[in-house]
Amino acid sequence: MSDTADLRYRRVILKLSGESLAESGKRGISGAEMATISNQIKLAHESGCQIAIVNGGGNILRGAQFSGANATVGEATAHYMGMLATVINSLALQDALEAIGLPTRVMSALPVDKVAEKFIRRRAIRHLEKGRVVILSGGIGCPFVTTDTAAAQRALEIDADVILKATRVDGVYSDDPEINPHAVLYDQLSYQEVTTKKLRVMDATAIALCSEHRKPILVFNFKRDGNIVRAVRGETVGTWIGDPNDSQTN
Repeated sequence: MSDTADLRYRRVILKLSGESLAESGKRGISGAEMATISNQIKLAHESGCQIAIVNGGGNILRGAQFSGANATVGEATAHYMGMLATVINSLALQDALEAIGLPTRVMSALPVDKVAEKFIRRRAIRHLEKGRVVILSGGIGCPFVTTDTAAAQRALEIDADVILKATRVDGVYSDDPEINPHAVLYDQLSYQEVTTKKLRVMDATAIALCSEHRKPILVFNFKRDGNIVRAVRGETVGTWIGDPNDSQTN
């Protein structure tokens, strides 16, 4: 690892959607997409940053698909299925990271001891201190909780400096930029503004957790090469969300 003097954030939670591991508009897992994001993670790791990853499972399964005519699967069951999907993604990402030389551990909130360690806060922190990338799967092990909320929860538990929310757009917009070409990109927002403007950043529980504990969120475009390492260095990328007294520029 290199000198960490130029890092703004020394320990981060990187929140990846399940879709980030698939080709745009498709389902499943893409080796090419995983290789791209793994190389970005490696650059950030080599800068000296401790990285824990929380990933979603929407590329494999979404609970919302079990509704209407397909409602024979109960909502709680669908959530557990989604948690298992995050474990599948985590195992794939682990192999992709280790293929380029990054020591990695998968930890799960669900007991799947054949393939992943049980999540224990102190053990996760120790892995990070030893220079391992830690992939935190299985949400928090309970239904009706999103992986966004899991990312906020884990950020608090491991004392991460920031949640890096990786997206396919350049940050948080006033409207969907793919539909409205006049949508405004925000440089900075408070937690209250995210709530009052009803901006679709993370779910309300995740925002409330971050607000209560003043845990900042940085929403940025991971598809732009080098943006993950720029984010951990504190360079101006994406949209910073936090307490106005803790501005990104401070």
